[in-house]
Amino acid sequence: MILGHIGARKGSKGVPGKNFRPLCGKPLIDWSLDQLFANPRVGAVVVSTDDEAIYAHAVAKGALAIGLRPAELSTDAAPKWGVWQHALAASEAMLGPVSAFLDLDCTSPLRLPQDIDAALNLYEIEHPDMVMSVCEARKNPYFNLVELREDGGLKVSKELPGGVWSRQAAPKVWEHAASTYVVNPDYLRRAKTIYEGKVIPFEMPPERCVDIDTPFDFRLVEWMMGERLKETRND
Repeated sequence: MILGHIGARKGSKGVPGKNFRPLCGKPLIDWSLDQLFANPRVGAVVVSTDDEAIYAHAVAKGALAIGLRPAELSTDAAPKWGVWQHALAASEAMLGPVSAFLDLDCTSPLRLPQDIDAALNLYEIEHPDMVMSVCEARKNPYFNLVELREDGGLKVSKELPGGVWSRQAAPKVWEHAASTYVVNPDYLRRAKTIYEGKVIPFEMPPERCVDIDTPFDFRLVEWMMGERLKETRND
C-alpha cells in the first residue's frame, strides 16, 4: 500500500495561515490533498498538522485520524524528516506496513497528477531509497554563482580547471523543489536525514515547482493557478 502524506504546520512567518488560506476557490492544502485522494495508487492518506481546523478538515475528507503532531515537531525549526517518521509510525500503527511513503508539499500546489505518477513510476523502476523532486537551477555554481575569496575579490563558487565560460558548458545542477517525494519506508525508519542513502532526482518543469514562502509567492501561484483554470475551462 502506498501511503500519501501532507505536512501542514499551523504557523508560518512568511504567510500567516498559508496552508489553510483560500487559493482559487479552495484551501491551499486541498490542491495537494485532492490529488492524493484522486490517485488510485494511493491506498491511504494522512495529514500531519498541529492545527485543529486543518486536522478536522483532513479527517472529514477521509484522512487517517492519527491526532495532532507532537509539539516538538510543530516549530519552524522542526525537520521535515522527523515529521515524516512520526506520520509513518502513526499510520502504520493503524494500517500495518506500507510499501511507499508519498509526500506532497502543500505549499507547492502547481504539480500535475501526471507528476505524481511519474515519480511513483521512477521509484518502482529504480528502487532507490528516495525519489526527490527537483528542477533545473536558474543559476549555476560552476558558471554564474560567485562568492568571496580570502582577499575580498569574487570567484566562481565551484571552480573547474580552465573555467566554464558558457551556461551550456557548465555541469547540470538542480534546485531542490519542495513538491513531490517518494520514500522507501525502511529507509525512512532507519535514516536520520534525507541524504544518507540513495536519493535520486525526479526532474519537474520549474513552472510546476513554485513554492509558497512569501506573500509575493502566494500571489504568483494564485495567478498561475488562475491561468491554468482558465485554460482548462476553454478546452
